[in-house]
Order: sequence, then C-alpha cells, then structure tokens
Amino acid sequence: MRYTAHVDRFAEERLPAAEAMPELRLDMPELRFPERFNAVERLLDRHVAAGDGDRRCVLAPGVQWSYERLQRKANRLAHVLRDDLGLRPGNRVLLRAPNTPMLVASWFAVLKAGGIVVTTMPLYRRTELRTIMEKAQIKLALCDVRLREELDAACEAFHGVRVVGFRDGESGGELEALAAAKPETFDNVETAADDVALIAFTSGTTGTPKAAMHFHRELLATCETYGAHVLQPRRDDLFCGSPPLAFTFGLGGHVLFPLWAGAATLLLEKAGPEELMRAIAEYGVTTLFTAPIAYRTMTSLAEDYDHSTLRTCVSAGETLPKAVWEGWHAETGIKILDGIGSTEMLHIFIGSPESGVRPGSTGRVVPGYEAEIHDDHGHPLPNGEIGRLAVKGPTGCKYLQDERQGSYVRDGWNYPGDAYRRDDDGYFWYVARTDDMIVTAGYNVSGPEVEQVLIAHADVKEVAVVGKPDSVKQTNIVKAYVVLADTCAPGDAKAEELREFCKSQIAPFKAPREIEFVAELPRTETGKLQRYKLRQQL
Repeated sequence: MRYTAHVDRFAEERLPAAEAMPELRLDMPELRFPERFNAVERLLDRHVAAGDGDRRCVLAPGVQWSYERLQRKANRLAHVLRDDLGLRPGNRVLLRAPNTPMLVASWFAVLKAGGIVVTTMPLYRRTELRTIMEKAQIKLALCDVRLREELDAACEAFHGVRVVGFRDGESGGELEALAAAKPETFDNVETAADDVALIAFTSGTTGTPKAAMHFHRELLATCETYGAHVLQPRRDDLFCGSPPLAFTFGLGGHVLFPLWAGAATLLLEKAGPEELMRAIAEYGVTTLFTAPIAYRTMTSLAEDYDHSTLRTCVSAGETLPKAVWEGWHAETGIKILDGIGSTEMLHIFIGSPESGVRPGSTGRVVPGYEAEIHDDHGHPLPNGEIGRLAVKGPTGCKYLQDERQGSYVRDGWNYPGDAYRRDDDGYFWYVARTDDMIVTAGYNVSGPEVEQVLIAHADVKEVAVVGKPDSVKQTNIVKAYVVLADTCAPGDAKAEELREFCKSQIAPFKAPREIEFVAELPRTETGKLQRYKLRQQL
C-alpha cells in the first residue's frame, strides 16, 4: 500500500476508480517530487529557511506581511487546528472569507496540519454552502465574522459543523484569541505527494457544482509548468487580480505563483476594473490576473491611471475576444496572456508566453502537458479540423464521488468540454464550448464566434449568443442577448444595425436572427458567463 499521512481517508476512498482516473504525466525532471511532500514547504517555508523571511509577501490596504510573519501566523493557526479543534490529517476544513491575508494564512495552516482545504466563494449563500458541506462532509469551518450569517444558516440544515470566526488576524475574533497563546513554530504533517490537498468546487456555469480534488504535488506542478514556462514571474513582482481564492484561477494568481517565485501578492476585497486600475497605480502592481470583461472596461480607464509598472496581464475564465486584446494592447502596449484552464485541471494548460502570443489564439500547449483535437470517438483529428479538446499532464480531473467523472475523463484524457482547432504551428484556436455550438438550417455556428464580432461594435458592452429552438422548422436560430453601452438606446433600429454589422464581418447565416437587449448577463462570481441560464429562458 502507498504511504499516506491521512488518518481520515474520506477523500482517498472517494477518488475515481483506477480505470476512470486521468493519466498524470510527470515526464519533466522538475515534476518528480519526493514521495513524502507537503506543498507548504516549497511555497512558504523554504523562503524563510533560505534567509528571505523579511521579504514582503502578502499585502492588503493598510497591511504588509513578510514571509516570516505569514509563516508564524500559519504555524499558530495550525496549532489551533490540531490542538484545540481536533483536526486529524485528512479532515476537510471549509474556509469562508474575502481575499485577505488571514484567508491565506488559514489556507497554509490547514495544509500544514495535514487537512484538506475547501475554500468557498464569499458570495455563496446558505443553499450553496450546505451543498458543499454535504458533499465534502465538512465538520470544521474557519469564517470571517462578516460572512458568518449565511454559513450559520447553512449549518442549521447540516448539523455538527464547528464554526470558528476570525477578523483580521490580529485580534477580535475567536480564532485570533486561540492563536495568540500558540507557538510560532510547527512541524508540518509529512503528507504524501499524492495526498489530497484541496477540494475545489466548480463555479456552476453548467448547473450543479462538481468537487475536484488535487494532490499536494499538483499545487507545485502548475508552478513548474505554467508558472515557469509561460508566466515567468520575478522575485520583485507584485501580483494582483480579481478572482476569489476559491476559484483556482485566483489561487494560482494570488498564492501559488507569487509565493513559488518568492514574490508578493496584493489582495483586494473589492476588485472591480476601477479598483484594479487604482491599485496598479498606488502599489506598483506588475502582474495582473482578471477576466476578459474586466480588461474591456479597464481599457477605457487606462489613460486616467499610471500603469507604468504593469508588465504581465493574464486572462482566463472564458475566451478572450480579439477585439478586447487589441484594445488593451493599443492602450497599454501590453500583450494579454490568454489561456485555458479549468477547476478540474487546477490551472492553465494551454497558453503562450509574451514572446509567443498570437492575438485571437489561446496559445500553444504549456510544457509538461499534451493536447490534441479529438473526434467524438476519441480519435485524433488533423490540424485545421474542429473537434473536442483533449489534454493530459501533471494535473487532472479527479471528481469526489461523481458519476460525471466518466464524461470528463476517457482513456486517460481530460475533456474540458471545449471545441477547438489546432493550426500547423501548434496554436490552439477556440471555437466554442461543445454545448455552445448552434446547429441552424444545417449549418454549425459557434456562439462565441458571433460574440467576438458583436463585442467589436462600439455600442456593445457585453453579449451572449445561444441557440433558440424553432419548433416550426425543427432547428435552432441564433439569438443574441446584448448589453449596450450606457449612452445607447435599444430598439429595432439598433438591432438591425448590429445584425448588419455582423453580416459584414462573418457569413450572413451566422448573424443573430433575434437580438434581445438586456441590462445585464448572468455570470458566476468569477465572471464566467452562464449561457445555460439564458437557454433556460427560451
């Protein structure tokens, strides 16, 4: 039997069966981790051991923690988890807070004590929280006191959860009071490299969230692949962004990549486009992680803020329209690094460094991963043909006891659910989510392709395109939901203008037959468009 530090084997016992597991590729030398390996050692502790404890690490408005200070916080919290709250290795711990230094310290503390982190979105309500607690069988939760009401309400329907509140990490909360008397040193639990470290819940773009499990070594694997070969961070970088830490895009951008590189991270509780531009100017942010919709808005704000320190901009979560890339580049001179990742794969697996960026393309496969385009039977397709994106690498989908594992993983390949084509130079070009392909009058239409055309119109602020069933003709029609710029009025004339604009750019049959003007589009907390909610309205 393999070694494990987990006394509570809940997660291991609910991993997919061997035949349903993804093939995890560890071909590169830097991916060959020791059998016994706790991710905290390389992300945090090694910097202090190397004499870099006084380097700035975690910042927030009015707060700056060094690596040593973060380590001391995490060590004290780990003592509380083990000694006062009875955490046993393998127990799941729910974390609920905005992006704050205390959330990061709690995240590290759970891993130090051998627990499994389950970080939740701050905007989740009692029903969503109860679903997560039931699925992961949570018995312990650390919660920012400002967000406790919904969690307490969730616990009324799921009994037996010990909730411990905290404030800012200094004083005023139960957790801080418990930690104050604890030692500043802690011997990390010697977890196995393939012990489960976190359970990340998908953001619900397609309905019921799924729980994806990731090992300790996978946290570092994404740093040694995407981090090292695409992002290429420097020790003097300051990271910032909008995604919550519960979203693995945010975990990578706020914690994994900066701390792996010995850099610093700036955490903002409110991180809209204007707050991000203000933070770039005030703090000297060098590396930014946010969604395409934010870059579009920030482009119009860029001339009002000093962004001279900004060096690297990363976009993920949904496809980056070429028009948004070009607008940001024209305004700032910075090439946005597009990429595709998923909660199931932990982070980005296709995306090119700045030197290899091609506007409109997602990029090349990240070193350490392998990607192909497959037909519906799992057979590779030649370059230029559209098919299902398939990927293997050092990370992979491992749902917690979920029958949907068989849809995501087949024959060792991960299928994220995207239609792509690959060109002869190895660049991948996004077509649509496989469920966003619209069959209309015998033609296949990519909803995102139509969106990319419409978003280039000056009067369009946001757009979503879906297929609307036509019961008379037994087909679908292309329908667009459009959010107009603030100064524009909706109406038949504007709809016809947009339709004709679309026809001037792409084949006329792809232009939307129907255009509905709306005040906003349904999105997840991480900014992903929820097209399924629009389809439900049809």
